[in-house]
Amino acid sequence: MQTTTPDTPLNLAVLLGSNREGRFAPVVADWFLARAREHADFTVDLVDVADADLPTALSHAPGPAVRAALAEVGPRLAAADAFVVVTPEYNHSYPASLKALVDWHFAEWQAKPVGFVSYGGVSGGLRAVEHLRQVFAELHAVTVRDTVSLHNAGALFDADGTLRDPSGPDAAAKKLLDQLAWWAGTLRTARTTRPYAA
Repeated sequence: MQTTTPDTPLNLAVLLGSNREGRFAPVVADWFLARAREHADFTVDLVDVADADLPTALSHAPGPAVRAALAEVGPRLAAADAFVVVTPEYNHSYPASLKALVDWHFAEWQAKPVGFVSYGGVSGGLRAVEHLRQVFAELHAVTVRDTVSLHNAGALFDADGTLRDPSGPDAAAKKLLDQLAWWAGTLRTARTTRPYAA
């Protein structure tokens, strides 16, 4: 078991939730990762569903390729003190690849906070976030209130992937990360003092 102190940086896993061909997700994730890496409380690990490549068909006896993928991603999720999910909205919800990543794991999420960065058209991905809140509640995770929501996201970034007007999104990202740091530190102390019983 890893020994932590109040001064030990919190491990933040940023989950890149889309594996769609031609996806816009890396543009949003790169912007958010830069904000997260500037936050003094966190070390940051990017977990990309496209790299995890987990099937949507769950199994109690997965084959060698799935076991290898789980052995790669599972420990990274378990080591996280907090998560941020970067998700688009597809048809009023989130991608199947993200659901697969979530569903292949259970204990890794428990008693940990989850924040959301969503993007899309007029809704900015907020309907996907509301669905994800229900999923993470079932997994005994705590979702933080404030989100980063990028409405009509394609128009917000220039051709180099830079936000045209970063003031609003940067402020929202800081608020999210500050809330997440409070929850992550509090819950890490609680898990250390009294292990969570699901």
